[in-house]
Amino acid sequence: MKKKKSFWSRFYVVLCLAFFYLPILVTMIFSFNSSKSLTKFSGFSLRWYAELLNNVEVVKAVYVSVSIAIIATIISTVLGTITAIGLSRSRKVLRDLILNINNIPILNPEIVTAIGLMLLFSSIGMRKGYVTMLIAHISFCTPYVITSVYPKVRSLDPNLANAAMDLGATPFEALTKVIVPMIKEGIFAGALLAFTMSFDDFVISYFVTGNGTKNISIVVYNMTKRINPTINALSTIVILVIIIVLVAANVVPEMMEKRGLNPTGKRGKIISIVLIVVLLAGLIRCGSVSRQQKILKVYNAGEYIDLSLLEKFEEEFNCTVIYETFESNEMMYTKLSSGESYDILIPSDYMIERLIKEDYLQALDWKLIPNGENLMEDVLAQSYDPGNRYSCPYFWGTVGILYDKTVVDEEDLKEGWDLLRDTKYKGQLYMYDSERDSFMIALKALGYSMNTTDEEEIQDAYNWLIEQRDTMDPIYAGDDVIDNMISGNKAMAVVYSGDASYIISENENMDYMTPSQGTNVWYDAMLITRDCNEVDLAHEFINFMLRDDNALANTEEVGYTSPVVSAFEEMKETTYEGISSYIPEIDNEDNEIFGYQAPAIKQKYAELWTKVKAQ
Repeated sequence: MKKKKSFWSRFYVVLCLAFFYLPILVTMIFSFNSSKSLTKFSGFSLRWYAELLNNVEVVKAVYVSVSIAIIATIISTVLGTITAIGLSRSRKVLRDLILNINNIPILNPEIVTAIGLMLLFSSIGMRKGYVTMLIAHISFCTPYVITSVYPKVRSLDPNLANAAMDLGATPFEALTKVIVPMIKEGIFAGALLAFTMSFDDFVISYFVTGNGTKNISIVVYNMTKRINPTINALSTIVILVIIIVLVAANVVPEMMEKRGLNPTGKRGKIISIVLIVVLLAGLIRCGSVSRQQKILKVYNAGEYIDLSLLEKFEEEFNCTVIYETFESNEMMYTKLSSGESYDILIPSDYMIERLIKEDYLQALDWKLIPNGENLMEDVLAQSYDPGNRYSCPYFWGTVGILYDKTVVDEEDLKEGWDLLRDTKYKGQLYMYDSERDSFMIALKALGYSMNTTDEEEIQDAYNWLIEQRDTMDPIYAGDDVIDNMISGNKAMAVVYSGDASYIISENENMDYMTPSQGTNVWYDAMLITRDCNEVDLAHEFINFMLRDDNALANTEEVGYTSPVVSAFEEMKETTYEGISSYIPEIDNEDNEIFGYQAPAIKQKYAELWTKVKAQ
């Protein structure tokens, strides 16, 4: 009986370890994959490690993450330890009050803390960047140190310090030679927790940073917008570093002890030297000021530009480009409205309309953009900016259905958007996890405008989506649909035309269509903000991106349709030859562009979309 219990106990342990570590093992294996696929291993290669080492953005992010984590850990550990010791000597009422206040940032949702800190820095006019990120990390790490150290302090005899001073010690000596050594376990635990929280943080860092300062979490998050296996390579390196540190911390001291050496003294000196070096580097970074005369701040969606073009622009115009990325148009608007300043924005059509209405932009001087003559006529004079007074097209495309030609009957394509409710393909569908795109599909299938504000029509669209959910068992996915469709995991998916082109180029069984009921024709464009500090340089940047060679390089890297004639034709005849999805079908009179939504209507859509996904 005992043997059976022992067997099952070991089995559960192995099962738990597999649950925790199998995903890590898979990540490490696919870091050596020769192809971009994240699900199909094509062959061994060090390709992604080479790309990672040549990625300047990642190298800078590693430096920012490590230096901020170490500096924040040191400062928060000192502050937290002093506070914990002080609280142990305070009156109960004050002590309880401060401890309850200390618990607020620990229990508070990170997004609330992030927005609060962002508004604080904006309200006092503090320039966001390395320093603001460091201050934010110190602020949320310190409470964890206090929580770790305080119980250790409370367990001490309160007369220890007095006894030490009676024996001739100064108050400082009593603190450093008596109190601190006895609570060092709590201090080390708090420091390790602070370092982990700082190094791993994303949400707060994302909101409080600026001027091109990014930590690893932000860079990795931006990479996930498109298939980017360098994430696996970076993750593998981080895992190996952690393993090496753990081995060094546990195995090396034991080996030194067996040889009669003092591991504590030497290890402490080595750690101190490393910390001092990183601390000095971080302080230099904090105080450093760019010597460039011209700085251009560009705000774009993640993984949406050929980064080499930024370096090229800097060389040609002897300037510095501070390039930041956003998750969504709404996220961009939040940072902009909070007081963050940028020179160039690259949002989508409906957000452009909103920014124009709310006077965030300044008119373009097309005389300073001579390469504007390279633009296709089809992309100009759209409803969000009829005269292109404020916007210069960047990329464009459609939303449609990607389908597996070996599974989906060609005759069924005539159903249009209703194909997504054909029970013949139940369980074979990816829906895009976007309320506007999903409601667009339902509204178009019902013959309504995708910009409708009629509550009955919106309710009909909601019922359409509910019926689809209940009969088709769709999976609501994000950008991970790209790799899944390349692997042929489902028969159909709702995707953007640029993603469709890439998927089809990787999987010849796939094709793309835009239903006859009409769809969303989307446009992203370059804008100059009202508060732009480098107006002439901003115009130079727009003109630079419209140059034939640069436009081609950009669309080759990103995969979306260029508005520049030469780049469009080149891609159509070479990289995407024979792939119809690269040519957006815009002739259909039922196609529309998303318009600005009033807050009440937007809230209505959001509430209904939550219900669609919740049941």
